[in-house]
Amino acid sequence: MVETGAPANIESFYKFTDDVYNPDLYETWKPKIQAYLDAREKNTPSEFTVPASKIPSTLDSTPFNTLKFLNESSYLSEEEKTITGLSATTLAAKIASSEYSSVQVLKAFAHRCVIGHQFTNSAMDFLITEGLARAQELDDILAKTGKTVGSLHGIPISLKEQIGVAGRITNGGWVGWLDNIPKEDAITVQVLRNLGAVFYVRTNQPQSLMHLDSNNNIIGRSRNPINSLLTPGGSSGGEGAVVGYRGSPIGVGTDIGGSIRAPAAFSGTYGLRPTTRRISTWGGVSSGKGQESVVAVAGPLSNSIEDIELFMEAYINEGKPWDLDPWCLPIPWRKVEKPEPKSITVAIMYDDGLVKPHPPITRGLEYTAKKLEEAGVNVIKFEPLETKKAYDVVHEMYSCDGNVAQKNMLKPSGEPMLPLTKWALSMGKGDVKYSITENKELNYQRDVLRKLYNDYFVQNKVDFILCPTYTGVAPVCIDDGIAGPYYWGYTSLFNLLDLPGLIVPTGLSQDPKIDLKDESYVPRSDIDKIEQDKYIPELFVDAPICLQLVGRRYFDEDVVACGKLFKDVLGLKE
Repeated sequence: MVETGAPANIESFYKFTDDVYNPDLYETWKPKIQAYLDAREKNTPSEFTVPASKIPSTLDSTPFNTLKFLNESSYLSEEEKTITGLSATTLAAKIASSEYSSVQVLKAFAHRCVIGHQFTNSAMDFLITEGLARAQELDDILAKTGKTVGSLHGIPISLKEQIGVAGRITNGGWVGWLDNIPKEDAITVQVLRNLGAVFYVRTNQPQSLMHLDSNNNIIGRSRNPINSLLTPGGSSGGEGAVVGYRGSPIGVGTDIGGSIRAPAAFSGTYGLRPTTRRISTWGGVSSGKGQESVVAVAGPLSNSIEDIELFMEAYINEGKPWDLDPWCLPIPWRKVEKPEPKSITVAIMYDDGLVKPHPPITRGLEYTAKKLEEAGVNVIKFEPLETKKAYDVVHEMYSCDGNVAQKNMLKPSGEPMLPLTKWALSMGKGDVKYSITENKELNYQRDVLRKLYNDYFVQNKVDFILCPTYTGVAPVCIDDGIAGPYYWGYTSLFNLLDLPGLIVPTGLSQDPKIDLKDESYVPRSDIDKIEQDKYIPELFVDAPICLQLVGRRYFDEDVVACGKLFKDVLGLKE
């Protein structure tokens, strides 16, 4: 057993009374779980797989790098490696000029995705047959008309499984939803399909959709594509993994507490949490229906900052989601040029005052600050503003219904709660139900905090905040997830504030010889101790060091444009 630093007394933090586990009822659902797994196996083209003998039996005890394996593998042709190494922006141009066909591109990504899945368990559902048929249809349209369907013509897009696809089981990670088959595509699927996107894989997520990990009672846990001991994050962890091993040029995830940003950071990719109401979440399975205190958003993950922009601009300006979903605001995507270094001020949050970042994250912040300063950026230190209050308020918002919605999702199958689900149901006051008056007061406290941060940006002429995404790099998440990520404060802060956040790679990775544990540090709180105890340097080898770039509300375009500057300053390649 690998020593993980998992908390030994985690049960003492639980605040729920009924875990809804019903063993007898759960037994009746196990055949449905098996049928789902059998369907996934049937939908996995055998010609795309590698022999089982090539998959190490030590994935959960010895670090394995799936991305490196794929880059060096003889199972992918050189052409497939070339295609899957290109950005969606480049591929769109090459498909439009008929240098590559849509079928050719889809086959390359599907092949890479299937192999990567064998090592990471990142896919819940393959739609490769349907995807190839759609790709052929797009090739026929281009050949006949000489025109593309839209800006994403022929681009393979991976989808988080909770995003509804017509005629396909959409379970969101809950066993009791294995009977749920939407009659219509989610709005985001409709928009992307209209733009020419091709769907071929739907990816893993955690039970409850409220973990920064991806583990459920249907297909189990996913692994990080860089180091198999680590989590790919959550709740869009399957997306993070697939994009991370380049099995997808663009993935679509959702985020209510860090669920796009953590997976992007843990697997070394870009990921954007847009401001609310720009990308539709209608048609997804979740426990958040009707809740407007802290709402989920959808957004892209990619290995290219240009692809993040491509997705957002095409989705909003061409897709016009407000014509399909009245929740979406009719705000066009603005064209914002990459800023001149001397024209911007970046405030760096080295520590939120609640949980100290692990050594590799601190090193990444210091390295990036130095690079920015050398480039001419005005870099200042950000002193945390009411982070404890924000942490408490957002946690109370997550559970202010007394966990009724989550338990209603779990009860139909009687499935057992996973450790991080129990942790999620213990946020705020757990099973305590708030009155409408109490919920309104939470909303007011949220708005006070939003004004506080907006005043900080404006009065101090700060353009962006740079900070950790999580306490550390991707955490170890074996032992059934007990060692997994518990502290969300570095991401949930910005869900509460509704500020756009972009994950930016630094180009650095964890090195146990450099990123030594500070044995003299005395944790400030129980949650700080939980997170510090998990840092065992030798377990995190090669884990990407990524940071979170945050801008003002509805300044999403400026955040993405600044991401281009970071790419240049840090000397990053796609």
